[in-house]
Amino acid sequence: MTRSTVAPTASRFAISKASLLLMAGVVVLAALYWSPSAVAEKPVAIPPPSAQALAGLAPAKPTEETVVFAGGCFWGIQAVFQHTTGVLQAVSGYAGGTPADANYQRVSGGGTGHAEAVQVRFDPRQISYAQLLQIYFSVAHDPTQLNRQYPDVGPQYRSAVFYADASQKALAERYIAELDAAKVFPSKIVTQLSPLSGFYPAEKYHQNYATLHPDALYIARYDLPKIANLKTLLPGVYREQPVLVAN
Repeated sequence: MTRSTVAPTASRFAISKASLLLMAGVVVLAALYWSPSAVAEKPVAIPPPSAQALAGLAPAKPTEETVVFAGGCFWGIQAVFQHTTGVLQAVSGYAGGTPADANYQRVSGGGTGHAEAVQVRFDPRQISYAQLLQIYFSVAHDPTQLNRQYPDVGPQYRSAVFYADASQKALAERYIAELDAAKVFPSKIVTQLSPLSGFYPAEKYHQNYATLHPDALYIARYDLPKIANLKTLLPGVYREQPVLVAN
């Protein structure tokens, strides 16, 4: 997702050099997108949190709840949860840093402390937080990649759950421990658990991006497979029509 531009110069030599650098960048980008190691992650069939993981936690609220998930580019995370039954809204944005730096240009540099994240508001009478965690770990992203998701590299692309309360934190901790103990992934889960101190919606052009741009190379390569995986792996919670953010 990282975008860069080449500054224009008046020098013929500088223009030539800039052109070469741009061409080299295109080659590198193409290699990242099309190399065998750059394919979107395969879904991993995992069990839901066990009764033991759920034991002793506060009961679900009768009204809507909110959790914030991060796991690479927010376009794909948003798309997955927009196609999830019981989700009232999924908004792309930034979490983990300060309001002053919560914009795409700053966050893309990787030094603000933010993660690209998605705020998920859901109706616990239709879908539980436990089910959302199962979706998050199984099809939304690869929780074993540290500070990256495939071609997107940097701490802004880290795997993280920004929990709203102690119950959300406890269940995420227990579930991660269960998945690691069962060795359902080839390596340990590196997902960070952090208290939600603030969520800052991303710019309008980032909202509903996968729905609005299904033919974009990045979306077709990395995000549409996530939606297909949700439908295949967890058909009971899949919704055909996404719930979109009003712009």
